[in-house]
Parts: sequence; C-alpha cells; structure tokens
Amino acid sequence: MYILQRIKRAFTLIELLVVIAIIAVLIGLLLPAVQKVREAAARMKCSAQLKQLGTAVHNFASTYDSTLPGLTLRKSAPGGGQGPGDGINVLGSLLPFLEQDAVYKGGNSGTAGPPNTLAFWDGPTPGTASGSVRTAPIKVFQCPSDPTIVGGYSAVQVGGWMGSSYAGNYLVFGGGRAPVPTVGTSYTASYNVGNLPDGTSNTVGFAEKMAACTPSGGVLWSHPNGDWGSQWGPAFGYSNAQTGTAPTAGNWQLPPMIQPFPWQTACDNARPSSAHAGAEQVCMMDGSVRGVTSNVSAATWLIAITPDDGQVLPADW
Repeated sequence: MYILQRIKRAFTLIELLVVIAIIAVLIGLLLPAVQKVREAAARMKCSAQLKQLGTAVHNFASTYDSTLPGLTLRKSAPGGGQGPGDGINVLGSLLPFLEQDAVYKGGNSGTAGPPNTLAFWDGPTPGTASGSVRTAPIKVFQCPSDPTIVGGYSAVQVGGWMGSSYAGNYLVFGGGRAPVPTVGTSYTASYNVGNLPDGTSNTVGFAEKMAACTPSGGVLWSHPNGDWGSQWGPAFGYSNAQTGTAPTAGNWQLPPMIQPFPWQTACDNARPSSAHAGAEQVCMMDGSVRGVTSNVSAATWLIAITPDDGQVLPADW
C-alpha cells in the first residue's frame, strides 16, 4: 500500500526577489502620497495657527479700546533704566489671548535688580529651559513644516532663544512709512483695528517667516525688535539699512520666498519665507488666512502690506 505524501514547495529565490521588488515599488508609490497627506495636515495646522493670531489681535483690540499691539515697546523704570516688560513685541503682547498667561506674567514680573532682569525676554518663567521667557516654547508660534525649528529653538539659536515661524507687519503694528520704514527703538501701531484706511480684508497682518534664515537672521518670538539686532525680531516690511545689517533697503518690499532651501544661503531675511510648497500663508487683518503664490508681483505685495496707500489689490493677488 502506497501512502501519498504532499510535498511542500517553498518559494524559489527568484520568486522572493520578485515579491520584494513588488513591495519596494508599492512603497515607492505610497511614500509620496503619505508625504503629501502629512504636508497637507501641517499646512492646515499652520493656517489654523495664523488664524489664532488674527483672532488674538481682535481680542486684544476689544480689550484695549480698538488699539492694536505695538511691534515693540521700550519701557522705562522710575528713575531710569529698564521697566518691567521692557522690549515686549507684538507676539508677546498677544500671549494672554493665546492661553499663555503664565509666560506673559513672567515677562512682566521684573523688579529693579541686576542687568536684564527687567527685560521681557529674560523675565522668570518656571518650567522653561533656563527659567526665562526666551526659552519658553509657544507652539502656536511654530509651523510644523518649518525645518529651521530645532526642539522649539531657532536652528541658529539652539539653547538660547525659542523660534517663531510667523512675523507681524511693520507697516501695521510699527511706525508706518517715512518714506522707507526703518528701525528705531520703540513702535506703537499707527492705526487701530477700526480705522485701517485700506480695510482689514485688504491688509496683511501676519506672514510666515522661517525661524532661521541665514546664519545671522531669523525669527525669535520674544526678541524685542527695534535697533537691537532687528534681524531677529518677529517682523517684516521694514528696512534697517542704516545699521548695516539685514534686512536691507529695497528687499523689504519684495514678495515672500517659497521654500528658500538651503536656508543658510538661499533665504533672504528681509522677506517673509515659507517651507510649504506652492504658497506662503498670510493672515489678513480681518482674521482670514490665504495663500500667496510665487506669481504675486512685488508691486502687488507692497499694496497688500501697506495699510494706507488707497490702492485696490490687483488681479494677481
């Protein structure tokens, strides 16, 4: 009597290689799709954060009789020297309206003492890396697509200053044109939220600007702006050519840069910049967020960031 036995047949080497090749092709096809989905999610989060900044501005204005936060404020203490909260900028002023009361109070809690203890950026904030406001990570200020954010810090300020992926429009929150906007020491907004001549829907309030842009520039969210290393402040739309540092005269009014990589050499710190593909995201003064493509001309961009030129935005906007 014969017993039939089923012989188990294994895969041959060629068959295994074919299967591996098919899997590799499938992975190759899926990875770009996954990356696109991930970037789309990051873009949506970035857009939502810009929207939060726009809402915070309006809540600030509602609280302070329509006043807009200033680009940077220098405060004096009685008898001279720095006052509590000295050097607070537009982003710092919005902290109470972004659920960041502890950081805001820390920056404004200084008393007379050793140098810099009264400066907003060095105010005591428990739980931060060094106990200072400048090392406080504020997630709403950081775009998940920004490759120049390293552990919350600007890539060229790791361990020193936390970075921001957003900056405020000098022409709105700063001193306006005279005739070229240049740095100084302290700025309050030239208009309030209710009397922007060109209207809130026609004026850019915030724009993306990468946290590191060249080895000697970028955006540090708590930096005081003004004439103290203004290439680090959370601002765009101004020139400090008289100080010999970037941003330079002329470049400040050029359109945003989209994916200026490598950022160490390709990024121009005088201009807004975005790591997103295809468009720079901006928040208008009415709180709406929109994308600005590379097709926008310099003339159109200047009209969009200028709150009082009386011009209608062209078709390429």
